[in-house]
Amino acid sequence: MPTETKPKKKNALPTFNFDAIGIAQTPFTQRFGIPRQPGLVPEAKGILKINGHPDFQYALKRLEEFSHIWVVFVFHAHGGNKWKPTIRPPRLGGKEKVGVLSSRSPHRPNPIGLSVVELDRIDFTAKGGPEIHVKGVDLLDGTPILDLKPYIPYADSVPHANSGWAHEEIKKTEVFFEAPALEKIREAEKNGYPDLKEFIEQLLTIDPRPGFQKRELPPDADHSQGKDFGLLVKDYDVQWKILDQKFVVYDLVKTQKKIPSKKVSSP
Repeated sequence: MPTETKPKKKNALPTFNFDAIGIAQTPFTQRFGIPRQPGLVPEAKGILKINGHPDFQYALKRLEEFSHIWVVFVFHAHGGNKWKPTIRPPRLGGKEKVGVLSSRSPHRPNPIGLSVVELDRIDFTAKGGPEIHVKGVDLLDGTPILDLKPYIPYADSVPHANSGWAHEEIKKTEVFFEAPALEKIREAEKNGYPDLKEFIEQLLTIDPRPGFQKRELPPDADHSQGKDFGLLVKDYDVQWKILDQKFVVYDLVKTQKKIPSKKVSSP
């Protein structure tokens, strides 16, 4: 239950404390490489592990009838203690400033995020609490979930809305897989990671690198050719490079330590 903290000063705004209702389990164990918006990588699958208290069984009743849901979450690992009124969005090349409230930056007055994801199925009988299987996630593994709401097209979709300063389409780069990497990926797909190739391709084509690397090493620049990068996907290190203006995956290395799944305790 949310609790209100009475303001210490007269006419001050109220403050609230909220308890998470669940934890997101996703393939993204580090901030680097997470899609910047939901739905950009359809094969980014995750599980919303909901609190095991019996009340949540009833709270989720008939949610499975919707194709998509809104996820309200906390940017729990954005790396900053203070918010700034302006930020430099990657979509503007990191050169221009906009107000943080006109952006989707995690560095906000209240670090709360909102994503719409595709609902695949709900396992109501999962051990420890219901599990909501979703696609197109843009959440860090372990993200606290505050609330869920059904996505309703007639109310939530605005066909004639404009995109403001973020109007330009996301540039995509061709992804190529060298034979040794492709062989390892196919083997991983047989051992519990279906559609891994498609997942990696969807991640790389939108260029998951930080903004400064995109600016300094664009894929079409001569000085970028041959530069190596790594990207953690599930419990694999995807090794790739820029070559001939493409992103070339040349190896897939199993990481030494798998990140344990997060659990949600009952109150």
